[in-house]
Amino acid sequence: MAEVDLHTDRPHPARVYDYLLGGKDNFAADREAAQQGLRANPDSRIPPRENRLFLRRAVRFLAEQGIDQFLDIGTGIPSPPNVHHVAQEINPAARIVYVDNDPIVLVHARALLTSDPRGRTDYIDADLRDVDSILGSPVLRDTLDLNRPVGLLLIAILHFIGDDDDPGAIVERLLAGLPSGSYLALSHLTGDFRPEAWEKIAEVYRKQGVTMQVRSRPEVERFFAGLDVVDPGLQVLPAWRPDLGEPTVPPPSDAQVSVYGAVARKP
Repeated sequence: MAEVDLHTDRPHPARVYDYLLGGKDNFAADREAAQQGLRANPDSRIPPRENRLFLRRAVRFLAEQGIDQFLDIGTGIPSPPNVHHVAQEINPAARIVYVDNDPIVLVHARALLTSDPRGRTDYIDADLRDVDSILGSPVLRDTLDLNRPVGLLLIAILHFIGDDDDPGAIVERLLAGLPSGSYLALSHLTGDFRPEAWEKIAEVYRKQGVTMQVRSRPEVERFFAGLDVVDPGLQVLPAWRPDLGEPTVPPPSDAQVSVYGAVARKP
């Protein structure tokens, strides 16, 4: 493998999340950004944890609906159980393509994303904003059958896409490349409950050259335009089908989580 530049001098969302989740695949710049965020909001470790739990519940739900192909964009540093572990527990033949643009994720993806031999996993090194590279990737088309429904996973990634990059259009273009019967599972940070705290955290990221834009409930709902949102609709994460996982007891408050999530089907 060729040497990769991990850009350790500046924080990366995947590595900051890794630190907040208690992982070790992060660097001083990531830890400093995370600590600044924790000073602005002492509950900053809760959203990453709840995002991971939501991801696993959403994948389990989709696999139970018969979805056996997944496209996980912004996968982050592997933290088992990953998408393929959850999906292949229900259907060992499930196929998963992971997408991220952080070199350290690429290193770990190659080493750790091992599939059940009856299924398959693969990895694309690409930016969410480059939809053509993702949908046109030979890896994607060799691993997934885009004539059959796909579970598109956009978990805790769109709040790193500013309005200037039109995240709504990105979601629309990704879904346009997937057939009817596909699903979108999406989660997104919100400032609805603690606007001042989240603005301070966003400012920490901006000073480090990283975009973070929390959005209101109506703004997050727009990502699901034209889709059939499944029950219980858009919810703060712990309220989304907690029966499908091991809920946090007691569950954190809406303000502590500050992340909306939902799953929707493409007609």
